[in-house]
Amino acid sequence: MSTADMAEAVRINADAGAPATLEASGGLTIERAREVAETGVDFISVGALTHSVDVFDLGLDFRTTP
Repeated sequence: MSTADMAEAVRINADAGAPATLEASGGLTIERAREVAETGVDFISVGALTHSVDVFDLGLDFRTTP
């Protein structure tokens, strides 16, 4: 959805009697987050935050003392 379309959807939603909570997601990037936020959506989901993370394996082994 284009930014203009998102802004229009937010406007339509705001004009509704009982507006819904709106989330923008799917193909969004960190670079575009501010632009999307300025449309007025309630939440933004950026999958790139988890898709490109490097794995760090950390183990916590607990021992009980008798």
